[in-house]
Amino acid sequence: MNSFEISVLKEDPDVSVRVERKKMEKSKSLGKVAVEAKSGGKEFKFETGKLNKLASGSCVVSMGESIVMATAVASEGIKEGIDYFPLSVDFQDKWYATGKISGSRFVKREGRGSELGILRSRMIDRSIRPMFPKGYMNELQVIVTPLSLDETIDPVVLGLNAASASLLLAGVPFEGPLSCARVGRVDGKLILNPTHEEMEKSDLDILVASTSEAITMIEGGGNEVPEEIVAEALKFAHKEMQPLIKAQSDLAKEMKVKEREYELHKPAEGAYLAITKYLEDKLGEAVRHQDKITRSMIINELEDVVQEQFKEEFEEEEISLAFDKAIKEEVRKVILEEGIRPDHRKMDEVRALSSEVGLLPRTHGSALFNRGETQILSITTLASPSKAQMIDSMDQDFNKRYIHHYVDTGASYGDIKRLGPGRRAIGHGFLAEKALEPVLPDEKDFPYTIRVVSEILAENGSSSMGSVCGSSLSLMDAGVPIKASVAGIAMGLMTEGGDLSKKHVILTDIQGAEDFAGDMDFKLAGSRTGMTAIQMDIKVKGLTHEFLVEVMKRAKAARLQILDIMDKAIAAPKKEMSKYAPRLTTLQINPEKIRDVIGKGGEMINKIIAECGVEIDIDDEGTVVVAAVNGENAKKAIDWIKSITAEPEIGKVYKGRVVKIMDFGAFVEFMPGKEGLVHISQIKNERVEKVTDELKEGQEVDVKLMEIDSQGRNNLSMKAARGK
Repeated sequence: MNSFEISVLKEDPDVSVRVERKKMEKSKSLGKVAVEAKSGGKEFKFETGKLNKLASGSCVVSMGESIVMATAVASEGIKEGIDYFPLSVDFQDKWYATGKISGSRFVKREGRGSELGILRSRMIDRSIRPMFPKGYMNELQVIVTPLSLDETIDPVVLGLNAASASLLLAGVPFEGPLSCARVGRVDGKLILNPTHEEMEKSDLDILVASTSEAITMIEGGGNEVPEEIVAEALKFAHKEMQPLIKAQSDLAKEMKVKEREYELHKPAEGAYLAITKYLEDKLGEAVRHQDKITRSMIINELEDVVQEQFKEEFEEEEISLAFDKAIKEEVRKVILEEGIRPDHRKMDEVRALSSEVGLLPRTHGSALFNRGETQILSITTLASPSKAQMIDSMDQDFNKRYIHHYVDTGASYGDIKRLGPGRRAIGHGFLAEKALEPVLPDEKDFPYTIRVVSEILAENGSSSMGSVCGSSLSLMDAGVPIKASVAGIAMGLMTEGGDLSKKHVILTDIQGAEDFAGDMDFKLAGSRTGMTAIQMDIKVKGLTHEFLVEVMKRAKAARLQILDIMDKAIAAPKKEMSKYAPRLTTLQINPEKIRDVIGKGGEMINKIIAECGVEIDIDDEGTVVVAAVNGENAKKAIDWIKSITAEPEIGKVYKGRVVKIMDFGAFVEFMPGKEGLVHISQIKNERVEKVTDELKEGQEVDVKLMEIDSQGRNNLSMKAARGK
């Protein structure tokens, strides 16, 4: 085997290629090729030709001790009946990568993707999907598999870089390469691909994907970070990713990748021209009606008419494709040329807003938020710390105290669909969760587990940002002392031919039709101070830094408008929580006393819980949290715990219970779990001949603790307790 290095970019010391070739009798394989690049001061390695040789394209990317593999497999043609791009992206959880076995008692094999795995899959999917030509409908599957992981880099960063490289090597019409980086900020300094330890100190966490020219995907959040800093972070990430983008290109060149043959599935030119001409004077009301339901009905009826009109000339599928394209183009034309949006708003105008709180009497907090035809009902539930969600994944283990669930049904779209969360709902819930986390009170001050459910009652664009607004209102209605109100807005884009250099329009607060026909869905949530969550998906090949700065500027202006309306419903958290919400009382005990409170096999703590009707949490440091809706129940439990953990005080009189009688005296339990001896001489002032003449087991008596001897024995006196 021959091994040598080639410098592929003399003026760029951050990129080099290492090629290993081995002659093979029955194969024309080029062997193993590795490209090394430096980004953010860290060494990356792209390698192909060693693993997964039968995939259309495969690449292994490593950094430090982290190694992630990606494969891309493309079908040779288009399946019959397909009218969409069948791209599937899966990030696989592999517990062995971190030297772990699943914590589940019954299931040890990796199965259905975890929520974290689904979120990572979505981030990669959203980055690469717009990088294919419209009409490409060959089935394509990308699988990202972590093989070895340390805590120096987010695996999705390596995964997206590997996915991009595998697509280049597959020879599919992927208009990459793409690179990915995570940006943090510690003490005012931007950091590329920070470690977990650095991220704990960071006030910014943004994942960015980009080509050599522009940014294609954004996902992340921040601790009310000003938009100017967010823009700076995006520019920083784009610049630092260039060596990795160059490395992927060099890898593909070295492998001499040949493009696969493919056909773009587009409306037949004749069908499109004929149908467009037929619709010339019929689309006005269809795309301009302000009501979504009426607009959809008009479009559906019009499509039926078009199908009937052209059924003799073209196939049903050709007619559908042509009609769909005609509708999109008409929406674009009306906005770009006539300046008319489907609901007749101005380009920077937010839809009609309204909000109210306290709708549901038995819940701990509730709010209804309306933006145009999008309607969100958000409900807050408070619980004890024990109700926190335990996250046990291949690379992250922690308790999640704030949980946000986004729930949509077919009814919210005026449609029929199976119940249950899909990837979209999980992603939207995660985004709303990230938007509210920065304003939550510190756990020490407010130790509750908090769950917010956003029920999507009607969906016509920007429901994820609507759930942010509804959740902020609901949390305040529940009396959660959040630091500031948070609102979200979705921005859109219409371009001429998908080209940002040509005529284009930025749209504030996009609705469904504009998302369907447009080129961008840019979501930004935050307080009046700054950004708390950001997400961007696009259908064009990338957006420039200057353009993104302008979008964020307009998004902030819209967000402030929304916050003004929200403040009219509730401007600050309620001082009192719902009477149905549990009250938490915290007390500190000696950690050595924890076993006494718990008791053998949990007997003592379960007894307290059952008799007092409370919930009890105890951590290893001796912090005890008692949760109870009824204050008297809480006091009873707390007094009980205090009595168990209290230290005996010499000279103090206790009410005890005789537990055992001996010839020389009686043993009395004077504190929970603590006994002492009342000697026969200490029962009463007069002489006592037999203990049983004065006492019997189970009898309650007052005793005074006289001393604790050198062996830790408690000596009690009944006569001293009587003052004699």
